[in-house]
Amino acid sequence: MQILLKLKTLRPVWSCQSLCRAFQNDNKRFTSLDLSQYEAINRGDKEVPEYFNFASDVLDQWSKAEKDGSRASNPALWWIDGKGKEVRWSFEELGVLSRKAANVLSGPCGLQRGDRVVLILPRVPEWWLLNVACIRSGIVFLPGTPQLTAKDIQYRLQVSQAKCIITHDTLTPAVDSISSSCPFLKTKLLLSEGRRGGWLNFKELLDVAPSDHSCVKTKSDEPMTIYFTSGTTGSPKMAEHSQSSLALGLALSGRSWLDIRPSDIIWNMSDTGWVKAGLGSVFAPWLRGITVFVHSMPQFEPREFLNTLSQYPITTVCSAPTAYRMLVQHDLTSYKFKSLRHCLTGGEPLNPEVMVQWKRQTGLDIYEGYGQTEVGIISQNEKGKKIKPGSMGTPAPPYDVQIIDENGNILPRGEEGDIAIRIKSKRPFCFFSRYVVVKAFVVLSPSFASHNPEKLTLELQEHVKKVTAPYKYPRKMEFVQELPKTITGKIRRNVLRKKEWGPI
Repeated sequence: MQILLKLKTLRPVWSCQSLCRAFQNDNKRFTSLDLSQYEAINRGDKEVPEYFNFASDVLDQWSKAEKDGSRASNPALWWIDGKGKEVRWSFEELGVLSRKAANVLSGPCGLQRGDRVVLILPRVPEWWLLNVACIRSGIVFLPGTPQLTAKDIQYRLQVSQAKCIITHDTLTPAVDSISSSCPFLKTKLLLSEGRRGGWLNFKELLDVAPSDHSCVKTKSDEPMTIYFTSGTTGSPKMAEHSQSSLALGLALSGRSWLDIRPSDIIWNMSDTGWVKAGLGSVFAPWLRGITVFVHSMPQFEPREFLNTLSQYPITTVCSAPTAYRMLVQHDLTSYKFKSLRHCLTGGEPLNPEVMVQWKRQTGLDIYEGYGQTEVGIISQNEKGKKIKPGSMGTPAPPYDVQIIDENGNILPRGEEGDIAIRIKSKRPFCFFSRYVVVKAFVVLSPSFASHNPEKLTLELQEHVKKVTAPYKYPRKMEFVQELPKTITGKIRRNVLRKKEWGPI
């Protein structure tokens, strides 16, 4: 952690009390970027720009605002471990460090634009740093929860064909135990104070990396990140998001659901492996230039959580309903949340009784939202509107959310059905781009040309399951007359990808 604390010493270390006062005093002179165009895009009133990169178009603009004095010097990231260690980065410092990290990825790690990286880290500052570094480099990052087992990691490395994995000490034995079965894995990057054979040390490389880096000019629909779904109904699927889908997808919900105000400090408790961490701890708050607060807290500890809310000027908190259920078992009236004004939840249904108890003890409502890995937030209880207990609110722009029956018919009020998003003229830009799946293009020999294609597909899939890991089997299969090849006989996979998905 020492390397990351160096920039912190460039300015005075303030006490928590002085920071509280600074946030309050700076509120009036805190100005934001012009978000009207992004909100117009979110509403569907304006086209998504051809090119967009969150690092250069948003984060670097906040850095410039800091330099010219139009943005207050509140931190972009404020991290604590609860044991005395603390990191505070301005947007300028985040920019410097993320450029150095981008040079680590493209230099010693040998990664190029479009390559995939599996990123498995707990709540440490480097997770945020590497998110931004990947965006700067055009490298597609695949977050994973630190709770993954060796088998889980093997599955993710194999199906994603990632060239690099970045993780910490705890998971290195698990990675080493399966890395030989991951032929695409070329680089292992370790976040640690020590060294390990076969691994590059991120701390050492960051220390000597140059701080000059030119951000790639990415198209808005170019891949940025891939999140694995929870795998509730089968193996986790890879949901690919573009440079704009998550980065701009909450431009309106950041105001209506998160109720972000210029001097806010948001604490989102989501695990780093899930899309909610990207939405609530990276894109939505930083799009509006506010402070992201992080407590390393490996496991949820109610007393530590409540003490942190009392000691730090956190204005907005977001946690799972399970956490609120644990919190209301404590005497909340004995804590003084001097800055807290907005509480959020999502990920599972919120028990109305928990909401009543929280309101009775804190005076604050809990605003529930609902979303998915593939589409972000699709419904929300908006700030300022009456909350109906047990309801997940109203549709979040730009989605048209309906309740339908098994035949796709819209149901009247009061009837139970399935949640559906109605798409009219075109697909919402904040949708995920696609599921990244294994598809096989097969050239049949003459003796099989007349076979039933559906039956033959099943036979081939079963064959692959028997001769390799079962999850590697192709989910889709297409029989073709020939495969596109180069003059030297190599298969042109880029042509097959365009055939399947069109230009990406």
